[in-house]
Amino acid sequence: MLGYGKIKKGYEYPLLKFVVISESDIFGSEKKKKKHHRTYEGEKIASFTDLNIGDYVVHENHGLGIYRGIEKIEVDKTVKDYIKIEYAGGGNLYILATQLELIQKYAGADAKKPKLNKLGGQEWNKTKTKVRGAVKEIAQDLVKLYAQRQDQEGFVYGPDTVWQREFEEMFPFEETEDQELAIEATKKDMESTKIMDRLICGDVGYGKTEIAIRAAFKAVQDGKQVAFLVPTTILAQQHYNTLCERLGDFPVKVEMLSRFRTPAQQKKSIDLLRKGQVDIIVGTHRLLSKDVEFKNLGLLIVDEEQRFGVTHKEKIKQMKGNVDVLTLSATPIPRTLHMSLTGIRDMSVLEEPPVDRLPIQTFVMEHNDEIIREAINRELGRGGQVYYVYNRVARIAEVAAEVAKMVPDANVVFAHGQMSERELEKIMMAFISGEIDVLVATTIIETGLDISNVNTIIIDHADKMGLSQLYQLRGRVGRSNRTAYAFLMYQRGRMLKEVAEKRLAAIREYTELGSGIKVAMRDLEIRGAGNLLGEAQSGHMEAVGYDLYCKMLNEAVLTLKGEQPEEEPFETSLELQVDAFIPATYIRSEFQKLDMYKRIAGIENAEEYADMQEEMIDRFGELPNAAENLLRVALLKAEAHRAGITQIVQKTNQIRFYLKPNAKISSVNLVKMVESYEGAFKVVQAAKKEEQSYFIYTMKPQPQPAGKSYRSGYGRIPAAVKVPSVSKTVSKQETAEKLFQTVNQLIREIGKVVE
Repeated sequence: MLGYGKIKKGYEYPLLKFVVISESDIFGSEKKKKKHHRTYEGEKIASFTDLNIGDYVVHENHGLGIYRGIEKIEVDKTVKDYIKIEYAGGGNLYILATQLELIQKYAGADAKKPKLNKLGGQEWNKTKTKVRGAVKEIAQDLVKLYAQRQDQEGFVYGPDTVWQREFEEMFPFEETEDQELAIEATKKDMESTKIMDRLICGDVGYGKTEIAIRAAFKAVQDGKQVAFLVPTTILAQQHYNTLCERLGDFPVKVEMLSRFRTPAQQKKSIDLLRKGQVDIIVGTHRLLSKDVEFKNLGLLIVDEEQRFGVTHKEKIKQMKGNVDVLTLSATPIPRTLHMSLTGIRDMSVLEEPPVDRLPIQTFVMEHNDEIIREAINRELGRGGQVYYVYNRVARIAEVAAEVAKMVPDANVVFAHGQMSERELEKIMMAFISGEIDVLVATTIIETGLDISNVNTIIIDHADKMGLSQLYQLRGRVGRSNRTAYAFLMYQRGRMLKEVAEKRLAAIREYTELGSGIKVAMRDLEIRGAGNLLGEAQSGHMEAVGYDLYCKMLNEAVLTLKGEQPEEEPFETSLELQVDAFIPATYIRSEFQKLDMYKRIAGIENAEEYADMQEEMIDRFGELPNAAENLLRVALLKAEAHRAGITQIVQKTNQIRFYLKPNAKISSVNLVKMVESYEGAFKVVQAAKKEEQSYFIYTMKPQPQPAGKSYRSGYGRIPAAVKVPSVSKTVSKQETAEKLFQTVNQLIREIGKVVE
């Protein structure tokens, strides 16, 4: 018997003179560093790479304005990057690039023009208060949903078996890190008491199916049945073939329910399912019929949920009960995405493309026979095949004849959903085996077809299709290491509707790998999110922008769940006299620079600081002092926020610390702190009612006495802590370093004072 497997290290039997050498013994094993991945909670997956000058942005404190780019400004002999936002009435707001977490993108410049706010006006605060009130109502309904999920206990699956590990090692490709994290999260859900409801959001061809197959195998190991629900007959056939191939070496019974099966075959499958003799059943909406019964259903996998209608979704909900659910989608519908982003459902995102995958070259143009002929001939010339999408059954035969006339040497065949099962299956099998060169088809090819030899797709009347539909269709090509081409064509001389134009522009814009989530986000902008529990909330979402709405909703839900004290959220700002910015010579692209600023602003602890430092060195080279300072400022800001500090301001040799409103202060600890700093640290009481009290620290650098604990510009520090001694000629960076140590020490001390 011949078996296939992997071994990490070689071994030997000296007595038998038998040695096995593994790949890692010869080439060495590749050590992967685990990246720190943050969970997605109530906020858009933060990528500002698609923010362009002229886009509308929402600032949490000042409202809606227009982003006008990054400007370098020198204040008090220190240089920093500022984001410029233009408001109504000609007002401009400059905010530090380190405070990017206060900004969210509202919509693209091509979106419906919203009303801009005025700087210093009360309108924005009124809008926020109104939306907060509405958000509280929806949060109560969401908490009920949470409670129902938490109250019910699901089946607890056991840890991975030997078979599970063997099965996973047989996967012929290298898993991406995102895939591994998603598999880990899914298994963790299955092994816990809670009922799993997880969305796997990953681009077309990023390996969502493999995650589902591993979860299915795990369920079967514990004697449970698995239902794999798919939107189309062709996709059902493909998943069935994949499961049979992957599970061939294991005693797992896989069946299929779709119109590719005769009534007699279907009846037999349903009987076996009822008796518990089928482990995994793949099927279209036929699985939702009343005559389909399971003996012990444990896991429901829904592929491309957005393709099912409302009535089907209601049946899926009834089916769920206390069954674990795994949903796979490349471009989730706004409501599904919204539910995942606001934490009602768990979510795993696959952003990392498989090895050797190339972006699809996308062209949007008027219908042109010459370009169609050229595109088909070029693809056939390199031994490939072509999809030609024409979504009208009445004229499809005519269109196929026209294409055949353009390329007489090619074998052109058409297919659509109204054909008989046998005929359709025969055509698809012939296309998969390479007998057909050009397949003229309706959108039945939209989901899941995975044929690596097809690398050109021509979509006729593309303006009549939805954004995620176009994205799915385009994803049928580019599934190998060859460059793929997508031609999106609309009728010659036709005036495009505004929405159609935006959709075609979006699909052309998002050609890079992993754009599915962005396409879904843009769909939110074009269509609006509606509301997960009714339509009433969409106006509120438009008023403050999708991201800020999600953030408010998340805060309201946490408060109601008792996970966060009922207090007004506060922001922390740091104004230190150090050069803290990303030099133009270090990162030249403004898009990348803005993305790095956004991510640096999100640093929350020392581990994330170290990860960001390592990534920047790896991507852009050794860190310049100004960029290193920027990272340090971000870390200090996170620590200051935890200590309840809203603002730290340096004025020459003095540093002021402002606390959050209603901060509770331990008078005992405060007295101790003031005494320990021997006059350098004081409390300044507000002179007027509208002013705020603050702490003030005066820096007096002194040389270090040998062997004693001493007090210098950074407070009382034991002698064991090595701090650079003060010399007459101190470099700018040494001064910055001392300042950081001082502020860090003071933040820790103040953290003990604030209860």
